[in-house]
Amino acid sequence: MFYTTDTNRHGLAHDPFKAIVAPRPIGWIGSKGRDESINLAPYSFFNAVADKPKLVMFSSSGHKHSQRNARETGVFTCNFISRNLAEKMNLSSAALPYGVSEFEFAGLTPMQAELIDAPYVAEALAVLECRVTEIIEPKTLSGEATENVFVFGQVVGIHIDEAIIRDGRFDAALAQPVARMGYMDYCEGSDVFEMFRPRV
Repeated sequence: MFYTTDTNRHGLAHDPFKAIVAPRPIGWIGSKGRDESINLAPYSFFNAVADKPKLVMFSSSGHKHSQRNARETGVFTCNFISRNLAEKMNLSSAALPYGVSEFEFAGLTPMQAELIDAPYVAEALAVLECRVTEIIEPKTLSGEATENVFVFGQVVGIHIDEAIIRDGRFDAALAQPVARMGYMDYCEGSDVFEMFRPRV
């Protein structure tokens, strides 16, 4: 089959786009507002986008609470989602009013970050502390504004639970990372195999 995205006539019960671009890491973003309220929300449009410097990006349709807080304070945290935290991550996606803590709603412990004024999930096996570098509202091919907001942040501090370090490496098989598939599907990525780049 083939279809063009301007018509979106794929003939399927559900749009397959996000299922094709999968699995996607989930940015579990912790932030604080100017009013000192704390927020926690998962974003499946998220990734590490550079290593030197270490940059991450999360995106959503519309101006969500995380984007508002990141714009106001210039900082946020990214919290690693292991399989044992998947249900709590899902709870934190509830559409709560601004100022209501998703940490409390999901039964999670907020901790103050070391280098930035933002909360992180104490139960997370790894956390990235980030400072906002830029916020972009991308345009379409025709130059029209979209509803999307991209927040880029430079990682300035990293927390790792030493229980998931083995042979000097962050061990994904031990950490059991959760990723987003299409629709309401998720996967747990502990089935790890290793390959090396070819030498030519």
